[in-house]
Amino acid sequence: MDKIAVLIPCYNESVTIEKVIKDFRSALPESTIYVYDNNSTDNTAQIAEEAGAVVRKEFQQGKGNVIRRMFREIDAECYIMVDGDNTYPAECAPEMVQKVLEKNVDMVVGDRLSSTYFEENKRPFHNFGNSLVRKSINVLFHSDIKDIMTGYRAFSYQFVKSFPVLSSGFEIETEMSIHAVDKNLLIENVIIEYRDRPEGSESKLNTFSDGFKVLMTISRLFRNYKPMAFFGIIALILALLSIGFFIPIMAEFITTGLVPHFPTLIVCGFVFIAAIQSFFSGLILENIKQKNRQDFEMQLIAVQDRKTGLN
Repeated sequence: MDKIAVLIPCYNESVTIEKVIKDFRSALPESTIYVYDNNSTDNTAQIAEEAGAVVRKEFQQGKGNVIRRMFREIDAECYIMVDGDNTYPAECAPEMVQKVLEKNVDMVVGDRLSSTYFEENKRPFHNFGNSLVRKSINVLFHSDIKDIMTGYRAFSYQFVKSFPVLSSGFEIETEMSIHAVDKNLLIENVIIEYRDRPEGSESKLNTFSDGFKVLMTISRLFRNYKPMAFFGIIALILALLSIGFFIPIMAEFITTGLVPHFPTLIVCGFVFIAAIQSFFSGLILENIKQKNRQDFEMQLIAVQDRKTGLN
C-alpha cells in the first residue's frame, strides 16, 4: 500500500503533464504518481513515463471510467486526485494530505471558487454553471461544499474503497460530493489559487452538453438519496392541482346541486390518486434508503479491516 498516491486522469495533456508530475513530485516527494491515459492521440503517456510517473491505460472513454479504474486498482492511505492540465497548484497538496492523514477527513475539496477562478477562467458559461451546481447541491442536500466541480481533491482509503462510481464522464465530481454528504463523511475545503489553462491546452469539458449531464445527475441523485423529498414534492404538486380544479366543481355543486363537469371531476380523482401513490412511493423508498445506510456503515467497517490487513 502506498502512503500517498497522486492520481492524474489524462486525455491529450502533452502540453502540461510533465510540469504537473514534476510539481507534485516536488510537493510530495514520498508519493507515488499515477497517470492513467484515456486514449490520448498525442504523446501524453510517453511524456508522463519519461517524467517518472507510473503510466497505465483506461480504454473506456470518460473521466468517470478512468477514476473507477484508479479507485479499483490503487491502494493508498491518502489519495490526491488532480487534473493533468496544470490549473491546480501542487503546493496545496501537503495541507490536503495532512487533513486526510492526521484529521481523518474523508474528502478534502480544492476550492477554486473562493479565490481566483472567476478571474482566471475565461469561459463565462463555465463560471455560471459552477455557481449554479454549487448552489443547487448545497440547497438540496443541506451541505456547505464550496466547489462542487473541482478536479482537485484528496480522499481517504475509506472513501475510495466505499464509493460506487456510476458516472462515466465529468459528472463524477458531482457524484462524489453528493455521496460524501449523504453518507455523513467528513468533508473539508481548502482554498486554492486556480490558474487558467496555458496556451495550447484545451478543455475537454463541453459547457452545454456536459453541463446538462451534470444537472441530470443532480436530479437523479436527489431522487435516489432523498426519495421522500423528491416524491413528496411531486405528490404535493399533484395534490394541489387536483384540489385546485376540484374546488370550483364543489362550489358549483353546493350552490346548484349539479355537477356539469364530470370529465374534470374524474381527472381530479385520478390526479389525487397519483399524488397518494407518489407519497407512499417516497415513504417506501425512504425506508429502503435507511436500510442501505445501515448496510453502508457495515461496509465501512469491512473497508477499515481490509486497510488494517494491507498495513
